[in-house]
Amino acid sequence: MGTEMAEAETNGNIENNRLETLSNLWIAGTAPEPRFDTIAQLAAQLFDAPMAFITLVEKDMQRFKAMHGINIPDVARSISICTHTIESGNVLVIDDMLADSRFADNPLVTGEPFLRFYAGAPLTTAEGFRIGALCIADTVPRQDFGERQRATLERLAALVMEQVRLRRTEIIRSTVMNFSAATELAFFAIDAAGRIEFVNRAALNLFGYRQNEMIGQLIDIIIPDRFRGAHHAGLARVLAGGTTKLIGKTVEVVARKRDQTEVPIEISLSLWNDERGVGMGAVIRDITDRRERDARLLRMANQDTLTGLSNRHRFENLLQEALSENRGATIALLDIDGFKDVNDSLGHAVGDALLLAVAVRLPSVLAANVTVARFGGDEFAMLLPGQIHAGEAMAAIGAVLSAFEVPFDVGGHVFQLAATIGIALAPQHGTDAEELLASADFALYRAKQAGGGTMLMFEPEMRSDSLARRATQDELLRAMKNSELVLYYQPQVSLEDGHILGVEALIRWKHPQLGLLYPVDFLPALESSSLALPVGWWVLREACRQAAEWRASGLPPIKVSVNLFAAQYRAATLVQHVTSALAEHNLPTSALGLEVTETIALLNDDNALAAVRRLRDLGVGIAFDDFGTGFASLSSLQRFPLTTLKIDRSFISEMTENPHDAAITRAMLMMSAELGLETIAEGIETEEQELTLRLLGCKAGQGYRYGKAVPPEQTAVLLAKGFTNQTAIRMH
Repeated sequence: MGTEMAEAETNGNIENNRLETLSNLWIAGTAPEPRFDTIAQLAAQLFDAPMAFITLVEKDMQRFKAMHGINIPDVARSISICTHTIESGNVLVIDDMLADSRFADNPLVTGEPFLRFYAGAPLTTAEGFRIGALCIADTVPRQDFGERQRATLERLAALVMEQVRLRRTEIIRSTVMNFSAATELAFFAIDAAGRIEFVNRAALNLFGYRQNEMIGQLIDIIIPDRFRGAHHAGLARVLAGGTTKLIGKTVEVVARKRDQTEVPIEISLSLWNDERGVGMGAVIRDITDRRERDARLLRMANQDTLTGLSNRHRFENLLQEALSENRGATIALLDIDGFKDVNDSLGHAVGDALLLAVAVRLPSVLAANVTVARFGGDEFAMLLPGQIHAGEAMAAIGAVLSAFEVPFDVGGHVFQLAATIGIALAPQHGTDAEELLASADFALYRAKQAGGGTMLMFEPEMRSDSLARRATQDELLRAMKNSELVLYYQPQVSLEDGHILGVEALIRWKHPQLGLLYPVDFLPALESSSLALPVGWWVLREACRQAAEWRASGLPPIKVSVNLFAAQYRAATLVQHVTSALAEHNLPTSALGLEVTETIALLNDDNALAAVRRLRDLGVGIAFDDFGTGFASLSSLQRFPLTTLKIDRSFISEMTENPHDAAITRAMLMMSAELGLETIAEGIETEEQELTLRLLGCKAGQGYRYGKAVPPEQTAVLLAKGFTNQTAIRMH
């Protein structure tokens, strides 16, 4: 009894879902339609049947959606033959209905239209619900309806369902068209070439065109000339498969009417893909009245008059408000590198237009809740509300540096600009607006000192490190004279079989009082002093000397990688020093690798780039160190003469727990392979990380799993084995 009740309940649920699906198709209870009559006629012709019909089985009725050779009213479901078809789930064939006890006394058999033969295929939705049937019938019995005929009838039923779905789509389209014609919002749709495919009546009224004057034209007809360059670049990027953070946002811009006058508009963009490729839509509202109503308020203390962004006063108020409510905040100060040259050479009008273009681009790459302000001149500020980690802040602001890689097209001039950014977090770097802004300014100053075109997070020592840095530099001079600087070597291994591929030379300082110091303790002072070049050349020569000594003792030949300082990269004698060091110790060029950070590699120095390209062509390995933490674009990867990418440890450490880091690592490995580069993963510490990297196709790695950097004599022991202790354990 319980089983029967459960079965009845299940069947009831299925029937309710079936009826709901039928209702959602918007076809239940509707009159016959020519599109279905055609299929019924085709079915009758194909099977040489006098009758064919299409039915929909509703709760209590069977309704005819199409009839051929028959003309009867809708019938009760209780005598519906098609009910048996949808319940069977397959093609139902009844050779002689009088001979079938289920139908012998059915009014449709004993009376008009005197059915004797019946074959019906269920109309099945994508969800598997059977809503009706496509049927053929005859007044005489048939015995020859085989598998081929059944399959044909099923295909015709599928054709009916395709028409049902098409009908619903057309209803939706008609509803949308009626809405678009009635609304006061202007609608646009453009194709992958940027040509207008659709406009509604409100769009025609807003811009003053007739429909045939807009359809087929480039969307440029509503874009003022001074913004077309930026528009073309953004449109090309999006329609080529890229992304834009403007999608889904509502932004205010200026558009141009047919009479060449300009109108302020509010625009929201949408993006889609269909069988023709990428398409884009825009919903536009004329905000002239709103602009005029708010103009006076916007010109008051809260708005920069040139760009329309918040000014310093408004920015500081928002910042102080966030801090006073303990909501936390991140701020970033930005200077445009080389902006003064634009003003000096092309005048303030062009400079102002360029600042306006920057003011448009900055919000487009930042989240909607970020406040962008102009403090004056070429200095901008960004306020990210809420407490976030330093890494999140760097990632968010990093989008700004990436945005500056795209040239600015302003007034017929194309500008390739760079930006320098200083970042500070609250409350870590300041508890009031003044202190936090000062911290960001310290970081901005340090970023400029580093050569610009980059961003730095504030560190407390930036306020007072000048004297400490000078003292460290004095000690480093003594360290050079007393041979306190030494090189340690960390193995780089094959993830496939565990053997050592090479080593990275890492500088250490054997301080007489403080003991062994790591680079983090003295490299900042070293890199900012005149000692950078002599120490850098010493590292190069010492690494080559050690490599030659290992080879001479019979150890396997391996590549030794050396990190370059920015001063070495810029030095006109880079090629000479490298080739001399190799020749002095009789080493082939393949024995040496040079590692540069992304920040160094992106310095705009054509001579340095040519020198590195020459070294690469000679056979010296060239690697991006800590890849993924800087701001190298794909174009810079193609431009820079690389042989190797080193994926930064920050991605590897969280890769097995953080799917975002895993996805980024996978993307970098794929990109590296596409560019024909070798890849080394840094900071591998666990077997799980190693296994994940191997599965992602990474060939080489280094990290504490295989050993820390050790002195030359300990490195020699590892080289003699050919593998590290950890890899030996894994292999055996």
